[in-house]
Amino acid sequence: MEVDVSQWSGEGDLTQLIVERLRTEPRIALLRVEDAPATREDAGYLFLSNELFVRARLESRREPVRRLGLFPGSRRVDVPALGLADIEAVLSGDASIGAPDFSDQGLIQYLRTQRIVPPYQSRGYKLVELIRIYLVEIGPSS
Repeated sequence: MEVDVSQWSGEGDLTQLIVERLRTEPRIALLRVEDAPATREDAGYLFLSNELFVRARLESRREPVRRLGLFPGSRRVDVPALGLADIEAVLSGDASIGAPDFSDQGLIQYLRTQRIVPPYQSRGYKLVELIRIYLVEIGPSS
């Protein structure tokens, strides 16, 4: 598996958990992690937004066809080894990650908040972490 974290600052505990879990999935060919432009910091809170782009490995299979409508034959078709629902099932099965807050046919989204109080400070800040996972598909080949 190829993992590209060059566009990611490395911040976000949940993002790190998700990346480590997806690294072990053999059906994934590429995992790219990026900081989203929505990340910002203000007095009292820190908003982290990370995006994960996943490309599945391709599996070949034979598919029956008719040539000129008369002659039976077959052709090789490459199909993705997993879909977004499979990624959701993998992540939901991990107790430290759990089910996503939102998912549809286009993305999986996690939103986590936690209160962080650094040592020797009376006031802390609220950390809000938003993670969006997209499946990058490759066009079919014949």
